[in-house]
Amino acid sequence: MPYTSYADLAHEQIEGIDYQRSWRESAVSSLAHLAIHGGGIEQGSSELAEAAAGGIHDLYVFDGMKAANNAELHLTSTLFDEPHALAIARTATHTVSWHGASGTAPLTHLGGLDYVLRDRIGLALSRAGFAVQIAGPELAGTDPANICNRNTRKAGVQLELSTGQRQAFFAGGDMSRPNRVHRTPAFTTYVQAVQQALAHSLVEDRVG
Repeated sequence: MPYTSYADLAHEQIEGIDYQRSWRESAVSSLAHLAIHGGGIEQGSSELAEAAAGGIHDLYVFDGMKAANNAELHLTSTLFDEPHALAIARTATHTVSWHGASGTAPLTHLGGLDYVLRDRIGLALSRAGFAVQIAGPELAGTDPANICNRNTRKAGVQLELSTGQRQAFFAGGDMSRPNRVHRTPAFTTYVQAVQQALAHSLVEDRVG
């Protein structure tokens, strides 16, 4: 049975063996990057969130560490109620939630209720040479309960990257944990495109 809350998951899984949590709250930024299905759950999502956050922005990562069957640690975005993740999300003005989707073709599905920022990120990625499309209903991330939308503006961005796109970010297309330190130039180009779109939006909001 899929878990319906973090408490249920934590009751059956062992932190430090089956999964780990990490977070950082920024003193200078109100932008949060989330990877609630990191590690072996949706491979590459935690690395992307960490790189995009850099040393500047809020960051939360839930990392699947099991040798196999990490999918059983998948707590959906609308049910993800781990306290530190919620605390970071609720104080952020802007949120980007990083995920992995299926599909062999390199593609990013753009979702979330922050349509302006969603489209700005999509345009930046497209200009950088990456394939993007507006997410269909199953990946749309438009439920207000989705953790990406639980910030102060009640609207965030959800990026769902296909398997093929994430494989392109690691040497030899190998997304195993040891190899995810070996990143391709495409990884850096992708992260920088997202960062540029975010920086533009944050400046606009401050001026506005």
